[in-house]
Amino acid sequence: MPDTLLDPTTLGDLLRVASASDYDRWEDQIRRTGGCADPIHLTGWTLTKDKTTGETLHHYSTENEPGGRLRLACGNRRASRCPSCAWTYAGDTYHLIRAGLAGDDRRNIPAAVRDHPRIFATLTAPSFGRVHNRPDHGVCRCGTHHQADDPALGTALDPATYDYAGAVLFNNHAGQLWQRFTNRLRREIAARAGLSQRELKEAARVSYGKVAEFQKRGALHFHAVIRIDGPDGPDTAPPAWATVELLADAIQAAATHSYTSVSVPAAGDQPARTFRWGRQLDVRPIKAFGDGSDITEQAVASYVAKYATKAAENTGTLDRRIGELAELDRHGVPDHARRLIQACKQLDPLYPERRLWAWAHMLGFRGHFSSKSRRYSTTLGELRQARADYRAAQEHAALGLEDQEPDTVLVLADWQYAGHGHTPGESALAATIARGLQLNRETAREALRDHLVLEGTAA
Repeated sequence: MPDTLLDPTTLGDLLRVASASDYDRWEDQIRRTGGCADPIHLTGWTLTKDKTTGETLHHYSTENEPGGRLRLACGNRRASRCPSCAWTYAGDTYHLIRAGLAGDDRRNIPAAVRDHPRIFATLTAPSFGRVHNRPDHGVCRCGTHHQADDPALGTALDPATYDYAGAVLFNNHAGQLWQRFTNRLRREIAARAGLSQRELKEAARVSYGKVAEFQKRGALHFHAVIRIDGPDGPDTAPPAWATVELLADAIQAAATHSYTSVSVPAAGDQPARTFRWGRQLDVRPIKAFGDGSDITEQAVASYVAKYATKAAENTGTLDRRIGELAELDRHGVPDHARRLIQACKQLDPLYPERRLWAWAHMLGFRGHFSSKSRRYSTTLGELRQARADYRAAQEHAALGLEDQEPDTVLVLADWQYAGHGHTPGESALAATIARGLQLNRETAREALRDHLVLEGTAA
């Protein structure tokens, strides 16, 4: 059990919840949310009737629920806020990315998409000053061999000369820089194919799925799956000239081209700046599963999904908006992250349209952490709807309504928001439930992996 149980208040509340007559139903609600750390509370009712006969087929009310409330998962993607909902979000992201790499018959993405040119690219931020690091050979410039978990990693060697303002302004404009990169990439592909921009649209389509990651120094970089399809997307084969080599070369050229830059005007004491991608550009072909490569479809999808649930918390900043700088002291924000946040505060009046202070907890970044082009694969909305439809079908079967024609059923409902979260004791119990569910998932996954290995050995 969590260490918070040592708190007498938490322990007393836990015993109150666990000994209540309706505990089993409360636990069932929490299990249905996946052990959500901050569930949404609703009060209300729903009534299902037969339109023809007027017969009541089903009636539900929260009056008999624990506390008179129904608890639903919060759906937060941040692992720092709700690990269980973030796990679901990561799973959806995994299937979204993998569907664009290996296909998905259920969502009309053909398996032939794995024969299209595919690249896993990482575009990094430029340098804003020297930081503590772990070079492959030797020691850090400070003379220390840092361990992997050393909190000094990523922090400035000389805070007095580090460009904190430049770092947060880069983060703030990273979305625009990505847009310029994708625009230039299409031009570079067209040039290598000997086509005009209009001819390229008629012959091929460039699709991508990407995720943002904060380095320990607080600078953003993007991991992206980039693919060339036929003109109508993954359903059509790419032209013969579209090769992995051509795509890789075009990505290199687009990332380093002078067009792929964002200019920020001078303001106050800040000089004019032009931002470009950093020198550490990584471009690797994506291989099929089981070919011995580290950059496989599964590995790439897992990597992107992992970072889809994270934000800037690994730099030491907060996972919510900051009201005042005094909060940094109360939460023990480390010096490097503190300086980046303070830079957002100082720059905000100079660039009011950039809303730097509103996004100070994200070190200036105001874009989507995970995004994709229109025809890359399925959408998160479609995946969520498929899950909702599956659960609705289960519920209908349990209530004996599966044989009812949808047009003959009338559903009336009235729901009201009634709060969110747990009491201290409920929070401890929900965390225990979430860990149990996670252990069950991991055990099932290992069993499936072992089964696939045995099948492969037998074959």
